[in-house]
Amino acid sequence: MESKFLPEVSQSKIIELQTAPDPIAALYDLFTLPLAEELYRIQSFDFFDNLSEGQQLLLSYEYVQNQVLQGGFIQLIQNGYIGLLPDLPEWLQRVDAHAMAKVIDDVLKVYVLNREILDKKTTVEEFAQLYNEFQEFEMLDDEFMHHNEATLGLIIKYALSHLNEFVTLVK
Repeated sequence: MESKFLPEVSQSKIIELQTAPDPIAALYDLFTLPLAEELYRIQSFDFFDNLSEGQQLLLSYEYVQNQVLQGGFIQLIQNGYIGLLPDLPEWLQRVDAHAMAKVIDDVLKVYVLNREILDKKTTVEEFAQLYNEFQEFEMLDDEFMHHNEATLGLIIKYALSHLNEFVTLVK
């Protein structure tokens, strides 16, 4: 699907960021921040329908990463972001992030088997208890952390090879 939202970026900016001290983080921000800002401005996930699959991957991964790094997959589920996961394994496979695709697939399997409990609104105490009850998520959180940096690199490598899916190049 073609994007209806392609931020303008100069080729020189991309080249400059490739030589930054942390080029992956710099380029990730370059591609992701305009999407996050537009989503925030619009205040509706309907915005996703206007994005290319690559942009959907970036934005979905940004939300998943933020949730998992703060409180793991249990937090992601409890905060209502589970809907971001079903398409991720396929998209991650496309960018050769096979290990992370497997992590996300495994999270979905655990979720589906325990959906009733995990979808339930919880008190703070019940939320904390979910971490004891579903210790398999601790291992998946660790796997996510282990593969996160490499996954970001693979996503950026894909984006650089398919710039027209992510940005409009300007002089």
